[in-house]
Parts: sequence; C-alpha cells; structure tokens
Amino acid sequence: MDRRIVVLVGSLSFGMLGCRAGDPKHEGTSAAPEVWSVTAWGERYEVFAETGPLVAGTTATSNAHVTVLAGFAPLKQGSVSLVLRGAGGPEQVFRQERPKRDGIYPIELMPRAEGTFDLVFRIDSAAGAEDLAAGRVRIGSAASPGARIGQDSAAAGGGVSFLKEQQWRTDFATAWVREGTLAESVEGPAQVKPSGGGEVVLTAALDASVASSPWPHVGADVSADGIVFRLVPRVTGRSLPELRADTSSLEGEVDVARRRVERLVELLRVEATSQAELERARATVSGLEGRLASARGGVAVATNLAEGRDPATIVAVRAPWAGRVAELSVSPGQTVAAGAPLGRLVRIRPLWIVVALRPEAASRAHAAPTGLFLKRPGQQTPLEVSARDLRLVSSSPEVDPRTASVSVILEVNRSASDLPLGSTVAAELLLPGEKRGIVVPLSALLDDSGTTVAYVQFAGESFGRREVRVLHRLGNEALVDGLRPGERLVTLGGSAVRRSSLLSAGAPEGHVH
Repeated sequence: MDRRIVVLVGSLSFGMLGCRAGDPKHEGTSAAPEVWSVTAWGERYEVFAETGPLVAGTTATSNAHVTVLAGFAPLKQGSVSLVLRGAGGPEQVFRQERPKRDGIYPIELMPRAEGTFDLVFRIDSAAGAEDLAAGRVRIGSAASPGARIGQDSAAAGGGVSFLKEQQWRTDFATAWVREGTLAESVEGPAQVKPSGGGEVVLTAALDASVASSPWPHVGADVSADGIVFRLVPRVTGRSLPELRADTSSLEGEVDVARRRVERLVELLRVEATSQAELERARATVSGLEGRLASARGGVAVATNLAEGRDPATIVAVRAPWAGRVAELSVSPGQTVAAGAPLGRLVRIRPLWIVVALRPEAASRAHAAPTGLFLKRPGQQTPLEVSARDLRLVSSSPEVDPRTASVSVILEVNRSASDLPLGSTVAAELLLPGEKRGIVVPLSALLDDSGTTVAYVQFAGESFGRREVRVLHRLGNEALVDGLRPGERLVTLGGSAVRRSSLLSAGAPEGHVH
C-alpha cells in the first residue's frame, strides 16, 4: 500500500465553488468572500475542505467533507479536527464531533495570531485514527486575509465537476496510479471437459428391465462402487456358458488394459509417451471395469436361473469411481437389451480445459503455465487458478484445419459446480516473464465513442479526462499508456463522472451546505 499522504489545493471565488464556506457573517450578503479548498488523502480517509479567509482572532468555518476510503462512504460518526502547528508554539486544535450532514463536518476555527502554520486534519472514528497533512497556511489580518500557501487554482478549478454528494451516492472509488507488472500471457477460447478417464457410459450386462426405485436423477452424486442402476433380468436365449465366456473375455481385456497403463506410467517417467496417452488408457480401463462388473452380475443371475432360484434377482450396476450422473438414457421400468446404454457418469473434479490457441501462441505455451484466468459468460470477475492447482496435460502436435488453432489441454483442480462441463470460456494462460508499466484495474477504463479513456481526480470535486492506450490485459487489470504515477485515478464510477461532464455544458447548479 502507498503510504504517502497527498494534498491538492485550489483557490476560487464563491460563485465557482460547489460548496459554500458557511461563514455566518457573510450569509445573506451579495458579496461573497473568497474561499480556498484543499484535498488530502491518507490510507483510511480522504478530506476535501472548503474554508473561508483566515484572519487572526476571527472565526472562520471549514466545511470538511470526509470520505472513508474503505467503501468510499461519507463519515457519519467520529471526530474531525483541524490542527494548526506553528514553529514555536503549541498546536491549535479545532474539533468537530457532529456532522451537519453525513460526511460534512463544519469546523469553527479562530486562529490566535498571524503567521505561517502547518495544516493537519485529524480524524478518529470506527475506521481508525489518522492524521492527514494538508500543506501550509498563512494566518493574516482583516486587511490581508490568509489562505493556503502555494495554491494551484488550475488543479481545483479546472476539469469536470462531480460533487461529493454525487460521489457518495454512486458506486465510486479512487486509488493512486502505480507502476507494476503483468505476467506475459496468451489467450484463446476454451471448453470445459471431464478429465481423462473421468467419463464412463454404464451399460446393461443382460436383457432386463430397469428398476424404478431408487432412481438416479441427473446431478446425483454417487460414491465409488455405489449402485447407480438396478436391473431385473429377463429370461433370454443366451446360455450360461455364453455369459461366462463374455465375462472371461472382459476380464482378459481389463487385465491387458491395466498392464498397458502400468507400461505407460514407466514410459512417461522417461518421457517416452505423453500424459494424454496415459489418461486415455486409464479411461479405457474405467470403461472396461464398469462393463466387467455388469457382466459378472449377469453371470450371477443366469446361474440363479439355471439352478432354479428366484428369477427376479436384482443385478446392480455400480459406479467404477466417485462421480456425478450427467445423463440418463433410460426411463424407470424400461426394457433394455444386453449392452444398451443406461446412463453417463462423470468425475466432477479435476477438470480439463481444452484451449484453442493460435499456432504462434501455442508455441509459447510449451512450458507449464504459471497461472490461468477463465472468463465465464455473464461473470464480471474471471476465475483465477493458481499454478499449484494447474497442470499442463498436452499440446496437440498439429493445427486443426477447421479452426487454424492448436489445442492445449490443461487440468485444473476445480469442480464442475464452478465450471459446468461442456461450457465455453475465454482462457488466459499466464507464462513466465513480465511486462512493466502503469497497471490499472479494468473497471477504470471506459469506451468513449471508440476511444479508451480514464478519469483522474484533480481535487475533491474536480476531475479530468485522460485518453489511454491499452498495451496488455490480464484478468481484471490492464497495462496502459497515458497516465502518470502519483495521479489519483477513478477506479470505479468513471461512467458517472463522464455523464456529469456531458451534463455540464451549462453552469452547474452547485450545492449549498
């Protein structure tokens, strides 16, 4: 966090101010005294104070507009003090504990003597205590009233007027323009899919009717080896030896598939195969294991029939691993033939993100990404995936002729509850390397008739328009040209400032405290 406290000041006549100084002795007169304003930012608060002329022994009023930066809300309860610090004497403290309206504290001050003093605003509330240095002031005489030293009338008087009362009623925030870094990245459209081996179609092992209770609805979570379907066998022309032969054949296929997975694991250790090939082999094993479990159930039923036992023996179709029912292919009580699909089961974590990258971008993504942003339709905030929850599975060796892109598969430790399977997202892969410059939140940038603009705050109620050029985007931030470090940037609510500028073709009505 930037711990600097920055002050902007301005001097302008009463008629140009949005707020009155509120000095009672001038109310109702046609000639208004000249007032001055100052803006100071701290870590917790912003103060925008408008003050009358400073005359020793004479009361002046400083209308201090106090904003709590956390939430950018007016200060409703707390004390606000105006402090004058001289070189050779004690502090002069003028305190106000009751706002006349939310956020506006009228501080009555009567300086004891002429001279030059440091000006400090001291705020104490539930948000914390803080002193905000606000430059130096001169205390003068009736013939030569004092004001802020080193005034910058251009800063406070120029630009777009956007009053504190408007800021407090709007989703609004400001922050210092800062230099920073954004990671190098590549981006492309992507689709969310089950991880390798994380999808299986459950089938009927024999001719049967599907039991109606209990019924596995779509979205139901099932445990490993949990019962998904129950089948009531039908008498068929298939003999027990045929069913046993099918079971024996599936056992052999499962054994071969398992040994292949073991070999691929060894080959992957020496980089002689790809992770994607291993995942496909594991998926084959999962499918065969599901079919084998169903076939063994069919043998059990046929054995019962051959031995004259209850023909209504229930055959359970079990899940090969924990997952969620994604699709049902049958209805309760439906008659199905052996091998007919019953439903589809998916693992909901982890997920695969299949990203379509331009060939030149894919060539930069050969190493493991350092992070990932996923922009979901209808969601303003992208989903961020850190490097520890991310794994590069594979990159296609060829360009898809239909899309002129290269598919890159990433495994993310996220649930289908966050990223529904089959959904399309925009993916940004973070790569090693950084770009340095002015970094701002995307919420600070506006499209003004095709031109990207931002607004900076000159003083409490004065703003300026800046045309910026976006050099790089990543997640919720952008690297831009056109802003300077140390400026106060409108990070939220810039569109309201722009509307105010469009409405200010005539003289502003202002507001009276």
